[in-house]
Amino acid sequence: MERFEKITGIVAPLPMINIDTDMIIPKQFLKTIKRSGLGKNLFYELRYDLNGNLRNDFVLNWDPYKSASILVTGDNFGCGSSREHAPWSLLDFGIKCLIAPSFADIFFNNCFKNGILPIVLDQKKVDSLIFKAQKKELLTIDLENQKIIHENGEYDKFEVDSFRKKCLLEGLDDIGLTLKKSSKIDEYEIKTSDKTPWINE
Repeated sequence: MERFEKITGIVAPLPMINIDTDMIIPKQFLKTIKRSGLGKNLFYELRYDLNGNLRNDFVLNWDPYKSASILVTGDNFGCGSSREHAPWSLLDFGIKCLIAPSFADIFFNNCFKNGILPIVLDQKKVDSLIFKAQKKELLTIDLENQKIIHENGEYDKFEVDSFRKKCLLEGLDDIGLTLKKSSKIDEYEIKTSDKTPWINE
């Protein structure tokens, strides 16, 4: 997993509530276990018409939002069925940070495990960010200092669990966390092998 560093980028406004994981990445695209290549199918039913052509009425099909790295959206984002393909598709599209008044619990956890920073802000601040995004203002997300910095230098603070913050900053997913303890795992296996050699036979 890549480290989450300070990012400055385009913010895409998507003021919709209850966006579920099937809307993020429809079920027909869940056959793959690869994390790459899913970005083109992100919000498929919103981005494409019935003939597979890009629709001109969806924000991620417009310049400059098609290059957005930050998405500001509505309440209860990521609800519905659990699927890691949802954060995979967002990340493959280029979205590294999500800002909303609330997230579905499983989706919220999956974001951290896949290198995406989900930020919870109150509705008033989210509405303000959506307004600024519609004016095509850039935002800087400073995870180390837990700040959302605006173009004029003003900033909003946000909360994030300290352990999850550390994992994002260091690029540690579940496998990475396990590998950090590889020496202790090796030590345990050697001791176990000495005490109960028949296990390895």
